[in-house]
Amino acid sequence: MFANKKIVLGICGGIAAYKAADIASWLKKNGADVHCVMTANAAKFISPLVLQALTANPVAVDEFVTGPGWGIVHIALADKADALVIVPATANVIGKIAAGIADDALTSAVLAATCPLFMAPAMNTNMYRNPAVQHNLATLREHGWHILPPASGHLACGAVGEGKLPDVTVIEEALQKLLLPRQDLAGKKVLVTAGPTSEPIDPVRYITNRSSGKMGYAVAAVARERGAEVVLVSGAHLATPAGVRLIKSGSAVEMREAVISEYDTCDIVVMAAAVADYRVAAPADRKIKKTDDNDELTLHLVKNPDILRELGEKKTHQLLVGFAAETNDLDAYATAKLQKKNADMLVGNDVSRAGAGFDVDTNIITIFQPGGIKTEYPLCSKQQAAEYILDAVVEALRGR
Repeated sequence: MFANKKIVLGICGGIAAYKAADIASWLKKNGADVHCVMTANAAKFISPLVLQALTANPVAVDEFVTGPGWGIVHIALADKADALVIVPATANVIGKIAAGIADDALTSAVLAATCPLFMAPAMNTNMYRNPAVQHNLATLREHGWHILPPASGHLACGAVGEGKLPDVTVIEEALQKLLLPRQDLAGKKVLVTAGPTSEPIDPVRYITNRSSGKMGYAVAAVARERGAEVVLVSGAHLATPAGVRLIKSGSAVEMREAVISEYDTCDIVVMAAAVADYRVAAPADRKIKKTDDNDELTLHLVKNPDILRELGEKKTHQLLVGFAAETNDLDAYATAKLQKKNADMLVGNDVSRAGAGFDVDTNIITIFQPGGIKTEYPLCSKQQAAEYILDAVVEALRGR
């Protein structure tokens, strides 16, 4: 399965380090050339000899080890690697990587690596939920890391909650997707919109919404991984996924212009952006000043173009996917929107539910299709939600 693939497997100092032996063994049995690199603390939980026996390669613990075949350790590890995988990833190493610190063999190899990067965090629940750790994980996602969220359950420390290393089979499935990505969208052009629009009031102020753009960016990234040519139209301030062409847009009118310019040549359009329904009719050309006699400010708002509806009316060969973020009556609103906009698919989510709101890394989606077809999905990462959406898209294309 992984013949001729060089995999660098990093192991950090946590109780789940022993599970890295299973991952190393699975990779090796499937043909990979596995090179393990451990932190000094990891070596206290599992012997490097175990990993050396499983991989038939020496294990790096000391960055300054010398001997035949080593050269400069972190460069030798990263050179020509097809993936760098860290299982488990501890809060300490996550923080160091996010800050660009390279003070051991593992973190130095990370900085030298140009291959796909993957980690599976595992730690105490409170540590995982700590804002600093979450900030560091968000930074790594923006830098292109594939991060498998931890599972929930009883932890070795006695706590119950998030932080448990997922089952080995779950990690293996995630690695298989990373190392052998599906190319079922090869030859297709996918247009994705993401994030909020910004409707100016004056040169300083604007009207917007709480959308972060993370869901649309996840769709764009996964579509590219699955072989598509991807154009992303967005005003969000996120790192552009590798291989994706970004068209920056601010207002709804600007987004419409960008989308229409690309629409005819697209096969799939995913309208994940949260487009403002209204804009200020006449934005001021200078900053509106607060004075003693203007206790109130009245803004005259006019409707923005309904981009999704216009695309539905213009649709010829395109498969059109809309989004509906609701706080109540999701089924009724989403079903009505699906029909009204002439979309082929509507992705709905109730943003009042925990884990499905704005500016989080998870989502709970339901996909609505014509004929009353409705498919509900559990709480998952936005990356996994993007996989679900594109799975449904591929299936719909096959049915045409």
